[in-house]
Amino acid sequence: MSRRYLAFDIETAQLVDGDDWRSCRPLGITCAAVMASDAPNEPVIWHGLNDNGMPAARMSHAEARVLVDALLAYVTQGYTILTWNGAGFDFDILSEEADALHDCRDLTYGHIDMMFQVLCQKGFPIGINNTAKAMNIEGKPEGMSGALAPNLWAEGHHQTVLDYVVQDVRMALQIAEQAERENKLQWITRRGQKNTVALPNGWLTVRDACALTEPDTSWMDNPLSRQSFLKWTSVEPKP
Repeated sequence: MSRRYLAFDIETAQLVDGDDWRSCRPLGITCAAVMASDAPNEPVIWHGLNDNGMPAARMSHAEARVLVDALLAYVTQGYTILTWNGAGFDFDILSEEADALHDCRDLTYGHIDMMFQVLCQKGFPIGINNTAKAMNIEGKPEGMSGALAPNLWAEGHHQTVLDYVVQDVRMALQIAEQAERENKLQWITRRGQKNTVALPNGWLTVRDACALTEPDTSWMDNPLSRQSFLKWTSVEPKP
């Protein structure tokens, strides 16, 4: 690989009913993980700690700030951060929890969000699990999802959630590397068919993906705009 990738993902503390997660803010962060392409068997994990030294219900502001600083340090070391919907979710949440809009905005535009690139090329997002299935990569644990993670964490099943977030970054890293080798990304559609998007120039940073020509979405009833995923980056922090 030409880049040293660092897959990144968070799990949130607040249970969200449906897709309107913004109305449930602040969501909080229970844990986060990264996995580097040059150390694929050595995930690094963060979570909050309470006064007893046990996993906290959610990371504090200071603990979230430590996470931001760690990601900035990885970038300084030459890693390219890699996410699945990090531009529209993970960095948005982290920005709020750490009160770090400017740093998270820089991290967002300089990193690779695979789902966002597909949106910019095709006009619609795809799911990471359906992508993993199409590419014969191990997906999410059976019966587990990000929607279940907040309750599991609150009930004390911390290791289950930590294992889940580690598998998410492992899956993202494997998808990125395989797609880069093959110059294409595949996924299973809602109809159960395998579809493909070409990656003629490999993976693009969010900044470069935003420069792509807008795809034709005239056939869609309610197309998603790339701007809707990045709206949070244009809001200045409160004084």
